[in-house]
Amino acid sequence: MTVKLSVSSSNRHKGKTLDLDPAREVITLLGIGGEPLGSLSWDFIIDQILAHRKTQGMKDARSEPRVSLAVRVKYSTPEGRQFEGRAGGIGGGGLFIESEAPLPVGTKLAMEFSLPERSSDWLVAKGVVAWVCPKADQYTFSPGMGVRFTEVSNDTRARILELVRSLQAVGQPT
Repeated sequence: MTVKLSVSSSNRHKGKTLDLDPAREVITLLGIGGEPLGSLSWDFIIDQILAHRKTQGMKDARSEPRVSLAVRVKYSTPEGRQFEGRAGGIGGGGLFIESEAPLPVGTKLAMEFSLPERSSDWLVAKGVVAWVCPKADQYTFSPGMGVRFTEVSNDTRARILELVRSLQAVGQPT
């Protein structure tokens, strides 16, 4: 059973609804017409609140640096559904996979992706969909899903962070 909470005191979001699903531990924002605008896992929300507390006053609440960068990615679900696409951003904590049909929050993924400096090398990681953006908005230019790494080798993380640092050094926005 879900719990629906109407947004009534926020001028910018009045009329929208928060739909809490305790069984799946997901919160979904519904538009004025009841259409889903996006979902977040409770883990992601809790992580963001705790990160915000730790980094209050800092520009970015993420614990790992990231950059906007097109990265080829292949991913599959535990049920064997396979996908291929593009990640629009990557960092030490995960990546944003562009998708017209993002998978639900909480979906576990096995991933392979290549970084531009050695595009023939496929790096592997596991992750979980932490949040979805079903359509482009002011924060994401493409619909898709934020995937938080749950298993990534130290070597792969080091290569990602090296790339992120090098791009930040030449002025790539985070």
